[in-house]
Amino acid sequence: MSAAEETKGKVGVKASWQTSFATSISNGITWLLNLLSSVRFGVVLLVLLVIAAMIGMLIMQQSVDGFDKYYAELTPSQQLLWGKLGWFDIYHVWYFDALLLVLSLNIVLASIDRFPKAWTFIARPKLDASGNWLKGQEQSATLTLEGADRQSVVNRIREACKSLGFKTKITEKGGRVFVFAQKNVWNRLGAYAVHVALLTIFTGGFLTAQFGATGQMFLTPGSTANTMTGTDFDLDQTKTVTMQLPFEVLCTDVSQTLIRKEGPIDASNTIDWMTRIRIKDETGVHDGLVHMNAPLDYRGYRFFQASIAGGSARQITVRLTPEKGGDPLDVTIPRNGAATLPDGTVVEFADFQSNFSLGQEQDAGSTDYGNPAAILSVKPPQGAAVQAFAFPPAVAENAPIAKRAVAGYTYRLIDFEKAAAMHILSVQHDPGSTVVYIGFTLLALTLVSVFFFSHQRIWAIVEESKSGEYDVIRGSYDVVLGGNTNRNRLGFESRFKRLTSAISGEPQEVEEES
Repeated sequence: MSAAEETKGKVGVKASWQTSFATSISNGITWLLNLLSSVRFGVVLLVLLVIAAMIGMLIMQQSVDGFDKYYAELTPSQQLLWGKLGWFDIYHVWYFDALLLVLSLNIVLASIDRFPKAWTFIARPKLDASGNWLKGQEQSATLTLEGADRQSVVNRIREACKSLGFKTKITEKGGRVFVFAQKNVWNRLGAYAVHVALLTIFTGGFLTAQFGATGQMFLTPGSTANTMTGTDFDLDQTKTVTMQLPFEVLCTDVSQTLIRKEGPIDASNTIDWMTRIRIKDETGVHDGLVHMNAPLDYRGYRFFQASIAGGSARQITVRLTPEKGGDPLDVTIPRNGAATLPDGTVVEFADFQSNFSLGQEQDAGSTDYGNPAAILSVKPPQGAAVQAFAFPPAVAENAPIAKRAVAGYTYRLIDFEKAAAMHILSVQHDPGSTVVYIGFTLLALTLVSVFFFSHQRIWAIVEESKSGEYDVIRGSYDVVLGGNTNRNRLGFESRFKRLTSAISGEPQEVEEES
């Protein structure tokens, strides 16, 4: 073998190998695209996604309150297996995001693959058909009509179609007239609107899972906060994290509506908790109110009532009796407020303890009003401010500290409005919530349009009647009708019978459409 022949053989083998490799790559890409655009593959992905969501509902997620106790009650094998599979935080595990991504890609590719065929129903409708084809449709009929001319017969068919809500188009071909009528052709695109709605929901869910945050904000009247605290879970290990807010929250007031005034301030005796806040950001100042069952939304953040801490008073009524004699004075002072007496003395509401104990610090979380006391700061016209205590009259009789005059007055706590010392708000940042709401609204509307409407098509061929093969019968016309629908076949059957009855002029009893 010559060198030239050997070189030629090597080149041929190399070219053949390259062609085979390129063909394999092309076939592999085609197979992958066919798989990703397969409806069956999409259904499998959707089932797997539903199973993952069910796992998230059946197994307590680590971000839920009480997870530590739930986790401790599991067996070591459950803790190990479920933890390795990511089932304690399944909505953030990698394969859940992968399912969403691949399912979204499947929906997009399936839509692209099937859209051209659906679009032909709108862009290039079938305007004519053969008689044999029409007789093979779901609904068909053959009529013989008498008329002065062919146009009058065509007009009769067109008017009958219009009376049932069909839009018509007339064409002529080969000496025959074709009447094409259809309604709700947009229904062919309903599936793609459903796909858009699903993708919108998936996008909103992804935004919430990746960028959402939940924390708590501890507010007392007069306090300001621009952060919220949350808990970062890693199975049995937790740590507190602080998240910055894009605005500042000032608590102006906390209050609650009680069922019984003399009762406690816990949930069993409360109709409503109210937290009044003032939000400051670059857009200005905005006042808001957070109710127990009416959260506040602002810039993608939602404020909920979570809990309360400590018993306090929103306002107090104190009776001051002059030490040197004279009529007592009753003054009502709001929390963090003050009142000025006729002689110029300023009485400031400094603090309130629901269960006062001299020399001992009150439990900040206590909501027990066993021994209420108001702590006042009294500043006479001339002199420094001094501290005074106001107890209810029944308690004051047995408390030496209450009988001692301070700044020329003795003090009695006549009345007070119970309220918590602190409100704890749950703050939820859900950037995908609006997107999800839009998606579900769109999904509901599109499902209604898809299943409660149908694309219905009817064709009619009009030609002169013949006696034998060539003899035309003047004034007589043969009409072949046929039609189909993409769903609700019983309803279409009823409408088709009414159409044939209207065209023939013969009354016909049919069942009402479902």
